[in-house]
Amino acid sequence: MSKLFNSFFWKYLEQCSSQIAQLVISVVLARLLAPEDFGLLALVSVFIALAGVFVQSGLNNALVQKKDANDLDFSTVFWLSLMLAAVMYTILFLTAPSIAKFYENEDLIPVVRVLGITLFLGAFNSVQGAYIQKHFLFKKLFLRSLAVNIPSGIFGVLLAYSGFGIWALVWQALANAFLMCVFMLFMVPWKPALVFSFASAKKLFNFGYKLLLSGLLDTGYINLTKLLIGKFFSPAMLGFYYKGAHFPRFITDNVNSSLGAVLFPALANVQDDAVQFKHKMRQSIRILCFAIFPLMAILASSATPTVEFLLGEKWLPCVIFLQFYCFIVALRPLHTTNLTAIKSLGRSDIFLKLEIVKKTMGVCAIFIALYFFKTPVALVVASAIIGPIGVLINSFPNKKLLGYGFLEQIKDILPAFIFAHVAGLAVFPLSLLTIPNLAIILLQVVLGLGIYLLLTKIFRMESLDYFLAILKKGIKKIAKINNNES
Repeated sequence: MSKLFNSFFWKYLEQCSSQIAQLVISVVLARLLAPEDFGLLALVSVFIALAGVFVQSGLNNALVQKKDANDLDFSTVFWLSLMLAAVMYTILFLTAPSIAKFYENEDLIPVVRVLGITLFLGAFNSVQGAYIQKHFLFKKLFLRSLAVNIPSGIFGVLLAYSGFGIWALVWQALANAFLMCVFMLFMVPWKPALVFSFASAKKLFNFGYKLLLSGLLDTGYINLTKLLIGKFFSPAMLGFYYKGAHFPRFITDNVNSSLGAVLFPALANVQDDAVQFKHKMRQSIRILCFAIFPLMAILASSATPTVEFLLGEKWLPCVIFLQFYCFIVALRPLHTTNLTAIKSLGRSDIFLKLEIVKKTMGVCAIFIALYFFKTPVALVVASAIIGPIGVLINSFPNKKLLGYGFLEQIKDILPAFIFAHVAGLAVFPLSLLTIPNLAIILLQVVLGLGIYLLLTKIFRMESLDYFLAILKKGIKKIAKINNNES
């Protein structure tokens, strides 16, 4: 458990440093640029993300899952990823005019073609990232974030201040991906060799292609709302949606991606020990929900003063999206842990079937909402309704595989869910005060967390003790780092 914690600590530290830097940069850019600029970028990012699934998903996960993956396997995936990047970029380049025509905006053509270059950089970074994940070298990711996000962010701000508009966001993304490649080249001990094995590619593909298809379904589903808002409403409305979803994701993505990156190899290493496997999985769900639920409840309650303070009045239409996404992303630890467990057991076939069922239901719900209500908020409400159903579907196989099903998982997280909502409702009236927004936010956070922790203490939640133990380990780890640096 010590190795798992150390890896999670460094991965979480990396995610926090990365997300905090990006949040600060994003806030500055939001004040310099118009909502339309973020909306147009969100439209293009949908197609880049879908193409990126082919380049960065499936085979990289297969490298992590395979216990005896060697240099030949890594080099094979590296060259295959670059070839896939070339194919996907060619498709994007040729279809850029069609994308622009679909959205009736010719300005999208050069944006698609330039931003698509990140596919090649992502191919390089993804295999290096798989090596880091495989060998638990997450400290290197923390150093990478410090070296990459700050300079690329400053570069983007300078361009925005100089009047580059959406191109400030495009060049910032390219600069970030390029600097990441340079850093990984020098910091990761593995380097690609001029070798390729068709036998290795075939073996890894047998596992990875199902995850690739699952990733394609997931990415398509996540970005479906962006596509529909961009098509049937306006770039500005898409910008509001994009920013509203950003703040809840900022908090949960730190924890969630850290969990996925660390838990996958950790569970893969104990896939033959059912008792240890269930223990690690259960601890992950309980502690993550204990931490995330109150943060999402308080953020939803303080949405209006938070948006007005950070972004300004012009972004207030994104408040409703932010509040619904607090509920949507709060359930992500349950989704991630259940799916990671299935993936770690090598059951990518079950993984794919689950994604097909969930995404089919989700797509139907979104289109029904669009048809009957014809508002972007209805699309988000549909996603919020589907979320708990997705948890039930994800947990269903683990009842048979591990003896840890939906009802037991709900029993583990229900106290945290109830206490978090009590705290959130208690501090919501403070947002109506006529005092500075920063003072309102601080009052809501301090009082909300105080109420939540008091309730967990009164009712003697086991997760509180475990959380405090992890916090103490983290403080000792930071102190040790400071002592070593001095």
